[in-house]
Amino acid sequence: MHIVAVAGLVTNPAGQVLLLRSPRRDWEFPGGQVEEGETLIEALGREILEETGITASVRNLVGLYSNLRKPSILIADFICDYVSGEPRTSEESPQVEWVDQADVVARISRPSIRGRMKAMLEFSGKLIYRAYTVDTYDISAPYVIKDERSI
Repeated sequence: MHIVAVAGLVTNPAGQVLLLRSPRRDWEFPGGQVEEGETLIEALGREILEETGITASVRNLVGLYSNLRKPSILIADFICDYVSGEPRTSEESPQVEWVDQADVVARISRPSIRGRMKAMLEFSGKLIYRAYTVDTYDISAPYVIKDERSI
């Protein structure tokens, strides 16, 4: 069995990145599980709004990640643009802030989240795929998918 999840790097017109502090973890980008009957894009929009109060539009798929813990999680990371709203806290995110891009990576302490954030910030137009174990962030399958012919 796999859980499907989505996450997004949301930037505002000033180039700042939307971050939230999770009560169970630390600083991270918004995202969560895809519910039955939802598309990935619908799920991401819902999660961003629920966790941060921000409405965003999806621009690019950046990466696919297989978190090999049990149960396994397949995560799709997207780059998103701010549409409307003001950052607000929720039960899932007691702190929500716009953070300057130069400060984003330093705020994130978990290696798996930090690695995914770096991939989103450095997105070159090529989709990345990684398989890893969350506890040690041992990357077992780092691939860059060059184009649709190589899939």
